[in-house]
Amino acid sequence: MASSPTERRFAASDGVELAWYEAGEGRPLLLLHGLFSDADTNWIKFGHAAELVGRGRRVIMPDLRGHGRSAKPHDKASYPRDILARDALELIEHLGLTDYDLGGYSLGGRTAVRMVVLGATPAKLIVSGMGLQGLLETGRRAAHFRKILTGLGTFERGSPEWMAEAFLKTTKGDPDALLPLLGSFVDTSIGEIGAIAQPTLILSGAEDHDNGSSEALANALPNGRFVEIPGNHMSAVTKPELGRAIADFLAM
Repeated sequence: MASSPTERRFAASDGVELAWYEAGEGRPLLLLHGLFSDADTNWIKFGHAAELVGRGRRVIMPDLRGHGRSAKPHDKASYPRDILARDALELIEHLGLTDYDLGGYSLGGRTAVRMVVLGATPAKLIVSGMGLQGLLETGRRAAHFRKILTGLGTFERGSPEWMAEAFLKTTKGDPDALLPLLGSFVDTSIGEIGAIAQPTLILSGAEDHDNGSSEALANALPNGRFVEIPGNHMSAVTKPELGRAIADFLAM
């Protein structure tokens, strides 16, 4: 990347301070990271932002509420339904974006979908690390992560729960902020998915089944395009193919 991403901050409408990173010039692309992660881990560290900047994009990467450099309130009232989507919509308004693209990984992909349901109008949409079941039934994944956050230190080494806890430690996640965040998840109906008209890239690791079938999600969309890359849910974000696939889709 020609220059390191710049960290910037703004206050959401409820006063919670949120951070985002920005790099490059050109057509704006808003990218949202996954649960327990942050913008650096998902988009910057493994070169995806650099790939996109090199392909002529202005990349905007917020740290979601409760994550990274953004505020991490512990009270349940700070995490109403759809709060992550609403925060990102406020960032779009704050930046004055009217012609842009939107994408996310895992929770970020689900949040991007919720943004479109709530009225966001990106020209193109990227949903990575997310399957159809993960949109239709958010409670299953929320229960999985609630189990992790309330049972830290008790899981068998090598288990999915242990791996998620290990990842949480690497990103210095705050369990007391992430636990109430789980209550903000909102299911998206099959009808709402079918109404998403934007050309949409559904991008998944070949061994990623954490959120159901990504191919089924692509098939449920009027303009869905399914692309498979190497890796599972945790490792796909480390692969250069992730950034390349996003850049190739946006160049179409």
